[in-house]
Amino acid sequence: MAKFNIGFSFIIVLAVSCSIEKVNLSPVTESFLTAQGQSKTIQTGYSIKKNLIIYSSEISNLIATFPKFKNEAVNKEVANLKYHLKEYIGAMEAYNINGLDRSYRKYEQSYKKIQSLRKHLKPDEDQVLNRYLVRIKTNISLLESNFPKDSLSSSKN
Repeated sequence: MAKFNIGFSFIIVLAVSCSIEKVNLSPVTESFLTAQGQSKTIQTGYSIKKNLIIYSSEISNLIATFPKFKNEAVNKEVANLKYHLKEYIGAMEAYNINGLDRSYRKYEQSYKKIQSLRKHLKPDEDQVLNRYLVRIKTNISLLESNFPKDSLSSSKN
């Protein structure tokens, strides 16, 4: 009789310790929908982060390989542009929206100033500068379009 009580109490303890916290009436359907929604969110978040890394690394490479020009005013403004782009990427990595907006405005000012100084360059230097500026502007536009700026989209990543 004592063996029966010990075995019976062991089964009760085992059943109670393995109980679930939430009653799930349809476990197959719910787990399927949850897994499907999470995988889409994970894939979307991964895709966005991958694109941000690609575009920001392209900008970093352009900054590192930017050539020197014979016009000192252009070189000075290019140095300002590089600095503002580094600030922009740093603010993006830190998810600092205010810093991102501030550095973007400064980048635009510097970009416009370089555009006005381009007329003082030789045609071959102007073409090289134009190639770099176009690639930078393209990557900045792609970063802007992929970077989530509202709190709802950032919480999903």
